[in-house]
Amino acid sequence: MNKLIRSTLVAAGLAAAAPLAFAQSTGDGPQPRHHAQRQQHEPRAFSLPSERIEARLAYLKTALKITEAQQPQWETFAKALRKHAQDMDQRITARRAQMAQGQRDSRPTAIERLERRQARLAAAAARLNDMLVAATPLYAALTPEQQKVADEVLAAPRRGMRHGHRRGHA
Repeated sequence: MNKLIRSTLVAAGLAAAAPLAFAQSTGDGPQPRHHAQRQQHEPRAFSLPSERIEARLAYLKTALKITEAQQPQWETFAKALRKHAQDMDQRITARRAQMAQGQRDSRPTAIERLERRQARLAAAAARLNDMLVAATPLYAALTPEQQKVADEVLAAPRRGMRHGHRRGHA
């Protein structure tokens, strides 16, 4: 009998709480349906990659426990990451300027989209090569324990690059 009363009270409590939870989740206005729509309206902590690169480098250096002897290899690696962040800043700034001028309204042809994609992939391959050149000596200088950490923190997918998908791909 006690179980029946308890079950009934729990069910009644859940039924009473459901409308409140629904009211809280619906908010005052229409909710963006797509992740990109939500991002347009949410303020970002950082607007450019160079604004967060030093924090990322500090995290990596701490996680890897870089020693004094490994410092030269670390500096080469950090310099490559900083360069890539500055390059990305320039690409983002240029894209924002294009969008502000309304150039996004004109739809590129199929050939133009393929050429743009080819250029992006070539640039990505060059960046990957730079990173490999900078990371290989650092990785070789790490102890086996540090290499295990590096395998986790350096190979983690970047935001927006999980499962092989890019945000806003053409």
